[in-house]
Amino acid sequence: MPRIYFDNAATTPLDVRVAAAMRPALEENWGNPSSLHEEGRRARQAVEHARSQVASLLAADPTEITFTASGTEADNLALYGLLAATGFAGHLITSAIEHPAVLECCRRLQRQGVELTELPVTPEGIVDPDDLRQALRPETRLVSIMAANNVLGTLQPIDELAAISRRHGALFHTDAVQAAGKVPFDLRRQPIDLVSLSAHKLHGPKGMGALYVRRGVRLAPLVAGGGQESGLRSGTENVAGIVGFGAAAEIARNEMAGESARLVQLRDHLIDSVAATLPHAYLIGDRYRRLPGHVCLGFAGQEGEAIKLLLELDQAGIAVSSGSACSAQHSGQPSYVLEALGFDPYRARGSLRITLGRFNTREEVDRFLEILPRAVASMRSIHSLAQPV
Repeated sequence: MPRIYFDNAATTPLDVRVAAAMRPALEENWGNPSSLHEEGRRARQAVEHARSQVASLLAADPTEITFTASGTEADNLALYGLLAATGFAGHLITSAIEHPAVLECCRRLQRQGVELTELPVTPEGIVDPDDLRQALRPETRLVSIMAANNVLGTLQPIDELAAISRRHGALFHTDAVQAAGKVPFDLRRQPIDLVSLSAHKLHGPKGMGALYVRRGVRLAPLVAGGGQESGLRSGTENVAGIVGFGAAAEIARNEMAGESARLVQLRDHLIDSVAATLPHAYLIGDRYRRLPGHVCLGFAGQEGEAIKLLLELDQAGIAVSSGSACSAQHSGQPSYVLEALGFDPYRARGSLRITLGRFNTREEVDRFLEILPRAVASMRSIHSLAQPV
């Protein structure tokens, strides 16, 4: 029986339409985009077409898109680039549940003299706008709050948070790596100044990211060199990867409404069925303010068995996650995201992340729902100090 892939938050399968779009850039249109001859001009045209496609996903201007090698690099360029441009002075605000690409960059900036505030979150994993209002200072330069959490799937009220920041005079950055292509963005009306994206989270190629930089925002580049990407990201462009990113962004934009509705139905079917068959299971994060295909579960009394449960499901042919793929090397440690929600260290070790994507079906969800109770039953129960939520 074919395997079931339910770890789309870690990475998505490459869409065959994206692979087809990339092929000419690999086989025919392989010139250097900085070259002035015809081969170079064709490569440059392909890059600029893709830039327009990515910009359209955000309702942005193509000149505001800078290509990077990953979402992590885009986050670092946004945060480090902005604070470096101001001499590492001022105050930076983020949340306690950001991706390590943001949190570690913020802490690096703190070591260089930038003042840092990490906002708490509610038990559902949401930043309270009043906490942001209270944290803002006259010297606050930047607020960075992710659009959707990679572990929980919860959606943040970024429009409200960005509006509060703008009224205060601070810039606003959002890590939209998990959200872009799944929920709509319209940067013509949203008061967001910097947005990080990653191609491999929306059925594009790995090794490609992008940063939206609102016109007028000044950043210092992380990489010095030939001045590509308007001086913000030197280095010969990955033409095939950029073309793939553009194709993936266009497909996501065109299919977002219908695909999101389909994934919400599958997600809610999964959540409701687990609640009916496994009474000690509990949903982590907000019930409705979450990504269309994202489910994060805990199992009361069995939190310490999360990795064993993941491996049991893997043996049964189902790929899921126990949290962020970027934190796999710390899999035996409590999740800082769950601890920020108020989980004790024992419970913070145990979550099962099921993330559905474009190619998942109702039949796969139903097969998972048949296998999950047996896999959970094989795990030992250990008393937890906390009760199910």
